[in-house]
Amino acid sequence: MSIWRKLGAAELLVAGPMAAFLGGRAARDDRGMDQLAENQVAFTVGVIALGAKMAKADGVVTADEVNAFKEAFKVSNAEMKQAARVFNLAKQDVAGYEACAEQLVIVFKGNRKLLEDVLEGLFHIAKADDALHPQEEQFLAQVAQRFGFTDTEFNRIKARHTAERNPYEVLGLDPEVNNAGLERRYRALLTDNQPDKLIARGVPEEFVTIAVEKLAAIEEAYAAIATERGL
Repeated sequence: MSIWRKLGAAELLVAGPMAAFLGGRAARDDRGMDQLAENQVAFTVGVIALGAKMAKADGVVTADEVNAFKEAFKVSNAEMKQAARVFNLAKQDVAGYEACAEQLVIVFKGNRKLLEDVLEGLFHIAKADDALHPQEEQFLAQVAQRFGFTDTEFNRIKARHTAERNPYEVLGLDPEVNNAGLERRYRALLTDNQPDKLIARGVPEEFVTIAVEKLAAIEEAYAAIATERGL
């Protein structure tokens, strides 16, 4: 079932802050949802809701951002109704982002890889207009902090989404790393960020663009360092 149909089947209801969406207190269909399906719905709601609050932070939702969301996350015009419902509810109150972020940590049981995937999705939306605005970057840093990421970890994630990428920062490595350490890190990142790995931990198939984009940044960073070192 498409994640957008799952989002509709979940019959998500608003009762207080957006955390109500993410906390499992919303109505579900008669069949219920298993943990993976719950993670998929929570991931989707989290990206949409936090994306809406990020848009509220810089005050402008551009057509580029909307189109990038629809194209990257494979949303038809009909399915956008489900996404728009969550988006419009979330954007009403930027202050609610803390509750959304903290509730995702609870729902995902502290799964840092899945939380990082959410941040990747938010970065994708933020830079859709070819610019990562200071307000958006500040908002994303605050969300990352709520997710439990350090400034160093956040900068590593951010590095994959900037025009002037530091290849070592993209890979999360010290420039003094030896060639063997570089190779181990590169192989580990490739393995960990394959689309099937993301799907297995709860990223819906519709969001595989996140994995493709992330892998491209990793491969580009490794190639730059390999060329520099003559490997």
